[in-house]
Amino acid sequence: MILVDSSVRIDFFRGTITPQTENLDQLLGSRALGIGNLDLIAVLQGCKFQKGFNQARKLLARLEFIILGGSDVAVQAAVNHRKLRSLGGTVRGTVDVVLATRCIVSGYSLLHRDRGCDAFERHLGWRCLGSNA
Repeated sequence: MILVDSSVRIDFFRGTITPQTENLDQLLGSRALGIGNLDLIAVLQGCKFQKGFNQARKLLARLEFIILGGSDVAVQAAVNHRKLRSLGGTVRGTVDVVLATRCIVSGYSLLHRDRGCDAFERHLGWRCLGSNA
């Protein structure tokens, strides 16, 4: 399963060409793609007009919906955040920590364009699809 970060989906819907959006275009229809509940919120709240909201909602409904949280993931996310912070790793926000932790716990890959994943890769051994994916 590959989860696609909201930053990549937003770029994709806006028609912004990046290595990640090109990778997403190639993955569509050929790999199992999922969207986390918190990323679904981020993408949909960024839609300026109702028509775009409706189109995005319809397209995203085709993906496997992943609940990112739960008590086990929440506790592990806090452990991961504390560990990374103690090692000097930069962790941007709670949603990023929960998303990365869910991917680690479930063995998912993440297509992203966020340098925040670097600390998870360097210190926690997680491999995700970034800018050179």
